[in-house]
This record gives sequence, structure tokens and C-alpha cells, in this order.
Amino acid sequence: MNIEPERYPVRYKVAEAARLAGVSASTLRLWESQGLVVPGRSETGHRQYSAEDVARLKRISWFRAERGLNPAAIREALEMEEGNAAGLENGEQSASSDIGRRLRSLRHAAGKTLEQVAADMGMTSSTLSTLERTSQGVSFKTLHDLADYYGTTVSRLSGEEREDVLALIRSGEWRAWPATTPGVTVQLLAEGRTMMDCHRFVLTPGAASEGAYRHEGEEFIHVLAGRLELVLDSDQFFDLLPGDSLYFESRRYHSWRNRHDGETILLWINTPPTF
Repeated sequence: MNIEPERYPVRYKVAEAARLAGVSASTLRLWESQGLVVPGRSETGHRQYSAEDVARLKRISWFRAERGLNPAAIREALEMEEGNAAGLENGEQSASSDIGRRLRSLRHAAGKTLEQVAADMGMTSSTLSTLERTSQGVSFKTLHDLADYYGTTVSRLSGEEREDVLALIRSGEWRAWPATTPGVTVQLLAEGRTMMDCHRFVLTPGAASEGAYRHEGEEFIHVLAGRLELVLDSDQFFDLLPGDSLYFESRRYHSWRNRHDGETILLWINTPPTF
């Protein structure tokens, strides 16, 4: 695995954080004035957003766009989510924490500390700790890189390879991965030990991989609704609309983002199941 460790955690400027969250810079300043997010400051006084801040911004955007909540209601919803996360830390068990528990077990099996893995991955130990406790708070790319780091796949971390599963899955009865990344819902269209990862992705406005990743195999994307921007090898851009399909080798670096002002829904298949 070739991941260049970073000495310091990533910090985003206003324009960068706004782009990742799918909103304008002025909107970020408004949310700050409303007490929804409080970014750090550089020595010169410029705003600096952490990865945790960006994840929070995406949740705020989703609550505003999809639920139509006002600032007070958004604050209440965020506080409720944070309270649920704290409950997990105090020993409550939840199916949504399975990925975090599996990552923690893999780290212990490797004989590594939080600080060691965080340094190798170029992330803060607090972010990794939150992920292990709650299965939340990281980008799609980071989750993929962690799976690769431990020699496994995101699908296995998500408990996808269950035994004794039915071949038929009725419409609307799809089991979903634990919600590790804000705005990204992954639903299983086929379960068990298959030769294909068959998924239905539902992306809220602005939801993105937040970086490029790659793995072995081949993959196929078909857009059911919305609009997806997919980038291959940093220089090939595809603007996919409803009905469009794309097939490519998974070893090529790929990143993606929902460019629609509503949900984008995708049929996404990987083979063999190396994602």
C-alpha cells in the first residue's frame, strides 16, 4: 500500500470547504453566525475547516435541503446525533457501529495504536477514534484506504458477506451499509459471497468521495436519477445523466461527486468483489 503519511491534519480554507459541502462561501459564513459550525483559525486569523467540520457542513446542508429545517431545528438534530454517538461511547450496542468495531479489531490484531494508524493514514487520532466508536465521520476515500491498509475491503467491513442469504431481494427491502459518510447511502442489491458487489448508491446534494481511490477489478455505473461527475486518473471527466452508463478498470484512480441539486441514485457494480 502506498499512502504518503501526512505530518499534520488536513485543513480547508473557506472556498475549499464550501466546494466540498456543495454550498457557497457566504453560506458557510452565515452558518457560522448562526452557531451551526465553528471553524478553527490560523495564526493570521483565517478560517480553517477540519475534516470533521466538512462532515458537519454536509449534514447541515442535507438537513436544510432535504428536511427543510431552520437553523434552530438543525442544531437540535445535530445535537441529537452527537448524543447518540456519545451513547455508543458509553457502551450502547448498535448495528451501525459494526464497521468501527471491525476496524478496531483489525488494529488490535496488527498490534498498532490509534496514533500509529492515524499517522500512517494522514488523519488525526481523534477522527480515527470517532470512526472506531461510531462508524461515522470519514470520507468515502478514507474508508476505502483504511480497508486497504488492513488488507480487506469496504464490503467485508460492512458485513456484506453473510451466509444463508436469499437470492431474491424485493424492491425497497435493501439492507444498507452503516452510514459512515454523510450524504452517502449504500444499499445491497445482492448479498452473500458473490463474484460481484451489487450496490444502489443514494447521494445527497454535494455528496462526494472526497478524493480518488483505486483497487483491483472492474466496475460498472448506471445513473438511475440525478447527475454524477466521475473523474478517472485526475484528467478524464465524465458528466453522467439519467440513463448514462460507464464501465472502467477499478485500478484507475476514480473520484466522484453528486452534481445534482437533489438526490443522485446509481446502480454500481464491482467485480470481483474487491471494493
